[in-house]
Amino acid sequence: VQLQASGGGLVQVGGSLGLSCAASGGTFRDYVMGWFRQAPGKEREFVAGISRGGGSTDYADSAKGRFTIWRHNAKNTVYLQMHSLRPEDTAVYYCAADRYLRGPRFFPSDNSYWGQGTLVTVSS
Repeated sequence: VQLQASGGGLVQVGGSLGLSCAASGGTFRDYVMGWFRQAPGKEREFVAGISRGGGSTDYADSAKGRFTIWRHNAKNTVYLQMHSLRPEDTAVYYCAADRYLRGPRFFPSDNSYWGQGTLVTVSS
């Protein structure tokens, strides 16, 4: 499956931003989907995950209460809505897909597919 993330940009502290990730080349509903991010000089970290049907979600502590992940299987797209953004949210955000996970927590593996990343910059 191929993943194309979009929606990144520059936003002020406290602002909101929505990311999208469009999938192609696979049966989207077969995949657990997730969002990760990698800040400069830091390791990639889990942000949010969602089950195949969209009924179960999981968030990193840093994302709870501020970020929302959801998916539209008919549109082959997963979304991440981010509110109350902080400078520490600045990172390249990646979407990921894996058909072998139970979900919604996303544990990357060699079976995972990744999008190209989209940069989110939160200015103070």
